[in-house]
Amino acid sequence: MSQSNYINRRQIVAGIGALSALSVAKFGYGGSNLAQPLFLATWNFGLAACKQSLATLQQSNSILDAIEKGIHVAESDTSVDSVGVGGAPNAAGVVQLDACFMDGETHRAGSVAALEGYPHPISVARRVMEKTKHVLLVGSGAADFAKQQGFQKQELLTDEQKKKWQAWKALQPASEPAAPPNHDTIALIGIDATGHLAGGCSTSGLAYKMAGRVGDSPILGSGLYVDGDVGAAGATGIGENVMRYCGSFLIVEFMRMGLEPDVACRATIDRIAKHDRKSPADLHINFLAINKQGRWGGAGTDAEFEIAVVTPDVAKLEKPWMVR
Repeated sequence: MSQSNYINRRQIVAGIGALSALSVAKFGYGGSNLAQPLFLATWNFGLAACKQSLATLQQSNSILDAIEKGIHVAESDTSVDSVGVGGAPNAAGVVQLDACFMDGETHRAGSVAALEGYPHPISVARRVMEKTKHVLLVGSGAADFAKQQGFQKQELLTDEQKKKWQAWKALQPASEPAAPPNHDTIALIGIDATGHLAGGCSTSGLAYKMAGRVGDSPILGSGLYVDGDVGAAGATGIGENVMRYCGSFLIVEFMRMGLEPDVACRATIDRIAKHDRKSPADLHINFLAINKQGRWGGAGTDAEFEIAVVTPDVAKLEKPWMVR
């Protein structure tokens, strides 16, 4: 690399950091370099998931098992209305689940979208990664594959969610129904003591979405991206605002350029807001990231967004940088 190119690269990185800092308010940010293994997840319900990830890693010594079993916790929790069993249905009253799984060391990945009747889409996504030559299966094809692999079907629509959907439907004009703003995907990323990175993402998607709608969560590079040489990133929020910019991939690429995880997340939000010509607060997007060195961070546009952080010595919720 020539000296001039090196200088230009440094200037670009510095410029991105300076631009990002202009629109960010420090909101209890707790990013740091913590002891590995380290797990991060979105939202407060991600804390129990990360604790399970650590326990699984300590038992199996597999970061892949850790990610899968951690996300199972959120998928099984009927109090979480945006993931797995108990997730909000689509406009037709059907729960359709999306998930993706990625191994940073090998760049293998698997995804499922619009999966009906199977409570753990993260496991089906991992099986797509390990048992097929494909990356993404959708709809009835994903359900057929889950059945072939021995996964057990289950009713995903709880009585509580059915009542909420019926109440919503009764108030909607037939021509243009409106969906409430729930978008609390779980994205869970981790690094073990050897530096092996992996991640997963699982959701039931926007409440009362159009049947067949798929957001960013099962799309590699949007809801999740893991590069074993660089780091991992995950997203939560309104998927359309993430997937149009390959948000998680962009964060990883910013980290490849040398940005710290929090700055990479902030710069990505700034990029999206600039091109959309919107205030960041109108985007409803939130990110978290870990780099290869185990440094972590995040940024979001929603004041309620929290990041769960778990290591052998730490288990806490942190407020990341809030981009205004």
